[in-house]
Amino acid sequence: METISRALSRFKREGGREKFIEGCLDRIREPNGQGERAFLKVYAAESLSDARRYDEWQSQARALPPYAGIPVSIKDLFDVKGDATPSGSTFLRNAAPAESDAAAVSRLREAGFIPIGRTNMTEFAFSGLGLNPHFGTPLSPYDRANARISGGSTSGGAVSVADGMATVALGTDTGGSCRIPAALCGLVGFKPTASRILMDGVAPLSPSQDSVGSIGRSVACVAAVDAVLSKQKLMLEAADIAGARLGLPMQYVTDDMDGPTQTAFSRILTLLSDKGVVIVDVPIPELSEIPNINAKGGFPAVEAYKFHSAWIDVHAEEYDQRVLTRILRGKQQTEQDYAALKETRKRLITAVAERTRNVDALIMPTVPLVAPLLKTLEDDDEFTRINLLMLRNPTVVNMLDRCAISLPCHLQGEAPVGFSLVGDHNQDQQLLLLAFNIERVVIDPRQ
Repeated sequence: METISRALSRFKREGGREKFIEGCLDRIREPNGQGERAFLKVYAAESLSDARRYDEWQSQARALPPYAGIPVSIKDLFDVKGDATPSGSTFLRNAAPAESDAAAVSRLREAGFIPIGRTNMTEFAFSGLGLNPHFGTPLSPYDRANARISGGSTSGGAVSVADGMATVALGTDTGGSCRIPAALCGLVGFKPTASRILMDGVAPLSPSQDSVGSIGRSVACVAAVDAVLSKQKLMLEAADIAGARLGLPMQYVTDDMDGPTQTAFSRILTLLSDKGVVIVDVPIPELSEIPNINAKGGFPAVEAYKFHSAWIDVHAEEYDQRVLTRILRGKQQTEQDYAALKETRKRLITAVAERTRNVDALIMPTVPLVAPLLKTLEDDDEFTRINLLMLRNPTVVNMLDRCAISLPCHLQGEAPVGFSLVGDHNQDQQLLLLAFNIERVVIDPRQ
């Protein structure tokens, strides 16, 4: 599957948007493929009509929006006019349809992106593993015969890009939901500073930590989506990365890595050093406090419970029971607990900002494990252990209200491994520029 830039270059020369969309739809419909698991609804007729219209405009020399014809998959918790917004659940599938598109969907359409369908996800986005017992679990492209997870909660979105069913995926990220599946599927996933992107028309998990992000095949792909969503100029240009300072936290985020992750992460650190990047050990002992801060479920549990409590009274048995268990933890938190959580977060943000003020970004493994086998997660204890490990590093970024991007660092044939660059609050464009140039000079060209 092509990146945005390659597709646009070909469209400019040849047109062919309708044929391009037809190819995506063919991959969604492939027998024994992942389309049925990745997509909950496909906009076949609508997407072909949009592509045909743009091809006609080009033949008539009419002005086209900048990304005319690029297929984007839409996570199931975004409003799309005329559709219900079930968020991966069953009991909301017959809810009243949305009267308008979510702000993010509307902006993508205005820029010429073509929504190709709604993608599967962890129910209500409350897990880092991407399992959905109602509609099946989309599988990582790696070692698919043995059924490894794609990660979550934007599981279907990642698979839609990995399998060439869409060029980019629109997702959300509350604790890694774009970055985790990007890492497990060998893709790029971006989580912006939350306040930069409107959340209008997006079903919430945790308003304190929710953000709208994307998954693509390159930094340029996710940067293009981010520029459209944030209404900011796309600022990518080639630059030397020599002298850039990356802070490597000395504890917490580098704990418990499995062998393939340790190997790939060590290799990327060496490659960066060889290119003149300065890797600085940064002690951030405050990170080790996060598990205790979240001991009662943190912001996602308390805020999700407030949103779901009325539904739970009626539909408890229809929830994914693992998701329900996590939501119900929020019932244990008092208003005093919630207020204390907010104050603790403020202190944490201030303390970490002081420790990282002399680096351009932090660097860490996106997650400490490669994609686990789906069958290993049938055991509830193993599910809980692995879910906590997958969420551990990405959640740091959401707690600190920063931006982050995950890039692949494995070699061809190896299990996908991602490393993350973490920027300061509202330094998204600077982070994307740094990531673009790191990708340009050190990432395996096949990526």
